[in-house]
Amino acid sequence: MMLVVVAYDVNTETEEGRRRLRRVARVCKNWGQRVQNSVFECLVDAAQWTRVRANLVEEISQNSDSLRFYFLGDSWKGRVEHVGAKPSYDPQGALIV
Repeated sequence: MMLVVVAYDVNTETEEGRRRLRRVARVCKNWGQRVQNSVFECLVDAAQWTRVRANLVEEISQNSDSLRFYFLGDSWKGRVEHVGAKPSYDPQGALIV
């Protein structure tokens, strides 16, 4: 499993842009946790990442929107530091529902 940080900027000046923003956020929510308004951390394997990336690229307008992907790899725990509100969960830890 590798940790990929996904950041996006979607032009929301039109109704179609606002729709794209919701769709991009939905794809990210399906695969990761929101850590900032337009930033998600996704813990995925290579095959899952291929699918996530394809879904995200399909949702945006490449003329007015942008996506950035940061690959932190499988030893990401020593590379992420959090300070402040909204503590995150360990995506590899136990999840109690």
